[in-house]
Amino acid sequence: MRLKDKVAIVVGAGQSPGEGMGNGRATALTFAREGAKVLCVDHHLDSAQETVAMIADRHGTAAAFKADVTSSADIKAMVADAQSRWGRIDVLHNNVGVSLAGGDAELLQLTEEAFDRVVAINLKSCILAAKEVIPIMRAQGSGAIINISSMAAITTYPYVAYKATKSAMIAFTEQLAYQNAEYGIRANVILPGLMNTPMAVDTRAREWHKTRAEVEAERDSKVPLRRKMGTRMGCRERRAVPGVGRSEFHYGRDAAGGWRGERAAGIDEATLLPSPGGQGNRIWTCTRGRHARACPGHPRSLCGGARRGWPGQARP
Repeated sequence: MRLKDKVAIVVGAGQSPGEGMGNGRATALTFAREGAKVLCVDHHLDSAQETVAMIADRHGTAAAFKADVTSSADIKAMVADAQSRWGRIDVLHNNVGVSLAGGDAELLQLTEEAFDRVVAINLKSCILAAKEVIPIMRAQGSGAIINISSMAAITTYPYVAYKATKSAMIAFTEQLAYQNAEYGIRANVILPGLMNTPMAVDTRAREWHKTRAEVEAERDSKVPLRRKMGTRMGCRERRAVPGVGRSEFHYGRDAAGGWRGERAAGIDEATLLPSPGGQGNRIWTCTRGRHARACPGHPRSLCGGARRGWPGQARP
């Protein structure tokens, strides 16, 4: 059990309406299976409680917490609840995100209200949560923060606010990593490709007045590898990796060929992780280790493995 006696907060651990299971719930189940005590946070308490019940059925430990992630007061209360309940916080997993459901649109159709809403949910929430857990993790001398961005950040994507916020999340995670590595805190950002989840597929079916099967087929057709989107069942195993305390070896490629996974010193050793049959999921990571040259200007003790990788770019 790779997370035995660890405490994890999963923000967005509930479930969007639709078929199947979303990434947040799947991640919470995986953390619990690996031995973590999980605070399942969601705007919809009933949905978070459903996740807790599923964890309990598997003999895991979890509690539900209702929060508006755009509210600083709610985020403070969330972190305080986890710490008072279990005495520490080892993992913060920021999984919330919204696009079409938040009113996102192409540039000429985007309203100011929709833009502000998407920025608050996707980016502000991530920053507020990190702000609250960092002092606790620094005092512990350890911790892992996992932010969920999207391949939309680095590929063609029509909706302005989602792409902008997911791109900003990458930069923020890099900053977190650089500034907190000396305290034993690791920060990683995962860029999922096209996923077959209720939020991604069922939301589009409702917004576009199509059947789920039509949206699913359209998205599958865009995936180079086997023409099949990734699923939460495969992706959740990889999302657990940044929160655990051992090295892993992964092999993957993005739609253009991409990086090979590699084993590096410490933890968080994949530059690119695939979802089974799906578009690649890229992890950008900052750890201590033997790749200090990858971060010019940062001392080895601070940043050993952080670097943005692009297909065809050589490692130093």
